[in-house]
Order: sequence, then structure tokens, then C-alpha cells
Amino acid sequence: MTHIFKMQNDDEKGTDDDIGTGLATKVKPKTKKPSLYRVLLLNDDFTPMEFVVHVLERYFSKTGEQATQIMLHVHNNGVGECGVFTYEVAETKVTQVMDFAQKHQHPLQCVMEKK
Repeated sequence: MTHIFKMQNDDEKGTDDDIGTGLATKVKPKTKKPSLYRVLLLNDDFTPMEFVVHVLERYFSKTGEQATQIMLHVHNNGVGECGVFTYEVAETKVTQVMDFAQKHQHPLQCVMEKK
């Protein structure tokens, strides 16, 4: 017994409505800028000014002059901004500063707040 199979030609292809045909489109992902956080130093009456300057130079890459200006701002106003960063970077810097201050037995406080 011989079987004959009919081949579907190009004109007949895709005529069945049950076949899913769709248009592939590129969807541009909507990206938004990450939230930024201010890292702040809080004034206290015990941490030496030189230590605060050192922290600003070491963890925030400030020059001696910039660090001194920020330290004096913290001293005179009770709080001062060290920099603005993404959440993860800000969190890391706060932890580093707090650990460093504690290691050197200073009560220096460093916090972050959403900008």
C-alpha cells in the first residue's frame, strides 16, 4: 500500500487562524534613576576635630581643606553632609564610619537620609 502525502505550499501556509502569529516588538524597559541618600555626620562634644577631618578624608575622599570646612560646619550647626550616594553606597559608608569611630572609642554618629 502506498501513502501519498500532500506538501503544503507557501501559498497555503498560515491560513489557519489557530496558529499564533504575533508581532515581535522590542519593549524599551522603563528605568528610573536610583534614589539618592545624604550621608550626614552629627556633632558631639567628645570626638576630636582632627578625627572627623581624618574620617572625611579617608571615607569620603575629601581634601584637607574640604574636610576641615565640613567638620567646622558640623561643629557649628550640629550636622553636616559628607556626600550623596545610592542606597548601597551610603549604607556602606555609614557602617564604615561607625565601625571606625567605635574602634577608636569615639561617639561620632553617622547617618543617612533620603534626599
